[in-house]
Amino acid sequence: MSQQPVHSVSRKLILLIKSGYWLALLIIATMVMASFILLQQMMAAQQHNDALLNIVSTQKALSQRIVFLAGATGAASRDKQPALVAALKQATAEFETNYDLLLDQTGADPMSPARFDPKSIENVLFAKPFHLDYFSVELIANGERLISSFESKLAISGEGYKGNAERVNLDASVANATLSGYAALGQRISTYANERSGQLLDLHRTLFFATIGVIVLVALFIFRPMSNAILRKTRELVDARNSMAFIAVHDGLTGLHNRTFLTDHFDTLIKGAHRRRERLAVIQLDLDRFKQINDTLGHAAGDYVLVVTAQRMRDSCRASDLCARLGGDEFVMILNGAGSTEDIHMLGMRILEQINEPIMFQGTTILPGASGGIAVYPVDADNAEDLLVHADLALYSAKKLGGGNFSFFSEELRRELDYRKQLEHDIRTAIADKAFEVYFQPQVSLTNGTISGIEALVRWKHAVRGMISPGEFIPVAEKCGFMPEIGRIVISKAINEAAEWDRAGIAFGRLAVNVSGTELREPDFDKFLFDTLEKAGLAPQKLSLEIVESVILDDEKTGIAAKLRQIRAAGVHLELDDFGTGYASLSHVNPNEIDRLKIDRRFVQNINENGDNSKIVRAITELARGLGISIVAEGAETEAELDSLMAIGCDQVQGYSIAFPMPQDKAREWLMARRPKKARLKVLQGSLA
Repeated sequence: MSQQPVHSVSRKLILLIKSGYWLALLIIATMVMASFILLQQMMAAQQHNDALLNIVSTQKALSQRIVFLAGATGAASRDKQPALVAALKQATAEFETNYDLLLDQTGADPMSPARFDPKSIENVLFAKPFHLDYFSVELIANGERLISSFESKLAISGEGYKGNAERVNLDASVANATLSGYAALGQRISTYANERSGQLLDLHRTLFFATIGVIVLVALFIFRPMSNAILRKTRELVDARNSMAFIAVHDGLTGLHNRTFLTDHFDTLIKGAHRRRERLAVIQLDLDRFKQINDTLGHAAGDYVLVVTAQRMRDSCRASDLCARLGGDEFVMILNGAGSTEDIHMLGMRILEQINEPIMFQGTTILPGASGGIAVYPVDADNAEDLLVHADLALYSAKKLGGGNFSFFSEELRRELDYRKQLEHDIRTAIADKAFEVYFQPQVSLTNGTISGIEALVRWKHAVRGMISPGEFIPVAEKCGFMPEIGRIVISKAINEAAEWDRAGIAFGRLAVNVSGTELREPDFDKFLFDTLEKAGLAPQKLSLEIVESVILDDEKTGIAAKLRQIRAAGVHLELDDFGTGYASLSHVNPNEIDRLKIDRRFVQNINENGDNSKIVRAITELARGLGISIVAEGAETEAELDSLMAIGCDQVQGYSIAFPMPQDKAREWLMARRPKKARLKVLQGSLA
């Protein structure tokens, strides 16, 4: 018999035993639970019946006490009657309260057919021969009339019984009938309780013996076979160990080797190429539109695209080549014996062509697109770390060219890498020295020229190279993980400056600062923000946080949504930056979550000449107006663009036509120059008519 069928039979046997084992445990647990529930019911029923019997006993005593007090009150002297009347009143009230409680706890219904059953509680209460309900109510009524009569005679209260005195005498026959009825009711309750307890005890006894029987069956037919399966289980443990070893060096989704395997074996591949005097090509691949696929079609579609891409990579290379997934949508291929640059070029084109073919997912055609960066050993580097870095830089170059293609690492890229390394070092130094500056760009109303806000923008003046564009250092800072630190420097400086303006009475609307998803994912960001506002003395209502659409799309996975709601609840405004350029659903444009939309400059530029942009801005403006969300357009640079925005109804603007970003001293001067002038009282010379 072959090894594979043996393993199959073993797995089926163990699965069967496990199924029986868990089934037996489930049955036993069910029986134990049923037994427990029965005991609980018995105890609850016993407590309920004890409570009912206690009420019945109390009612019997109270009925006799009422009769006794009624007679004693009538025979007592006038000075003793008030105390006896009070006691009679209390006994009657207790009797009435207990009777209401008895009816409530028994759930007795006077119209129930059970009243004709001689064994039922309803029969005692509402039928012959006891009519307990009638006599109880009559006893209460007689007692209350008697009390009212005595109170009237003794002038205890203003309102008393006005009828004839002979009509208020308490009939002892009513009390006796009531006593007899409660005695019969107590007997019925006891009989019912005993019958119910007997039934529950019989059922509990049956469950107990059934549980013992199941335990015996489990011992005979499950645990004994399981002991025989231990030897076979040992073989499976060996298989499991091998499986774990596979998982440790392979990606769980695609089945490709993972980063750990690549790190451990890359040097070995380089040594082999060196020994054979061959070239080794490193191709780093990245899907161009993977985030868009996840955001629009869901993560199931994204996972499917990754699996298909991995399979296409395997199909396009040789058995001696290595394919690995670094994480996300990043892949690496190591090609042994790569040949000449032309050979590598042809191979790279073939791989990309195959990966870039359309993918069908649940009836939807997906065009993921891929870009690649290539570094070659020993031409570009002689070690694994540098080869991966150079391939990544070549990939970045390919993406800058539009994606869907690949680039080789070159001397130009090497110089760019050296520049990036130096820039990364300089950024780290600038963070330590808090050398990043804050420039401010106002936002104004086209209708009345008032200042509606001012945006804080980061600037960096390098000690040697002068001003470095944010578009140059921010991508490097984001990739190196420096943005949270830079963001906190900018936020602190901007809030402190705005607080000084506020104390000086300089109107600036609201201060707007840009916050990235990386910053918001910091666990203490909200604490930092509130501490900074409190320390500077700036009200939260004077601050706005600008976030991009991708932050909203990621909020459910990262918990950013809850943090933003907490920040907004404290009074800080939230603005959706670059609106219309991402993939946010309209469900995220919610006036309960967003205070203002910021139209991206791409729609504003040349709006007076571009009819499509004009339609887009008009639609966004009307959407925001309908939802009660304010709106601001950025990038307005000409008077014609301002006129078009004004005609559309977009009142608030920000752009070079209004003011360039300014350092804090220039911004302060700009704001003060536009501060409203105070009215002056002019004294006229001469006499007044």
